[in-house]
Amino acid sequence: MSTAASRSRCEMTGNRKVIVMGVAGSGKSSVGAALRTAMGAPDIDGDDLHSTDNIAKMSAGIALTDDDRWPWLTRIGETLAQHPGTILIGCSALKRVYRDLIRKTAGSPVTFIHCAGSQALIAERMAKRPGHFMPTSLLDSQFAALEPPNADKAAITLDIAMPLVDLVAKAMKQFLEDRT
Repeated sequence: MSTAASRSRCEMTGNRKVIVMGVAGSGKSSVGAALRTAMGAPDIDGDDLHSTDNIAKMSAGIALTDDDRWPWLTRIGETLAQHPGTILIGCSALKRVYRDLIRKTAGSPVTFIHCAGSQALIAERMAKRPGHFMPTSLLDSQFAALEPPNADKAAITLDIAMPLVDLVAKAMKQFLEDRT
């Protein structure tokens, strides 16, 4: 794809700082990759911004605490702030206070796309995901911590039971409506 075509798609949807959020296994990486293509914008897997200590804890089946998460969430906000254009980052962002920290650190508006689905569907998908450090045993703690962004500003909720193409179309439609 040409740089001009990428720039044109980004301009259509605005200069966006986007967090694709949800519990582990909700499809953040898949939705982020599909939106990257649709928007012509880079995306980063928030897992790549975790400390080695956090990854080791999760790999051992130990749920992260808020104290574990603060530096990671700050790195995510800083990454958004440092990027001059549209960017997408996959991040669980389970609690409103986490989203508030990301917004504050980013220093500009952030749109959260919540990949929402039933615990049964997500557990089924996680069981089929080979080689990921996050075990299915931590899914209960993820759902216990989740505060859906229903009342948050600039939040789009996607039902992950829908086909990926429909999820992307819904998000893109919302981006375009927000520009008018």
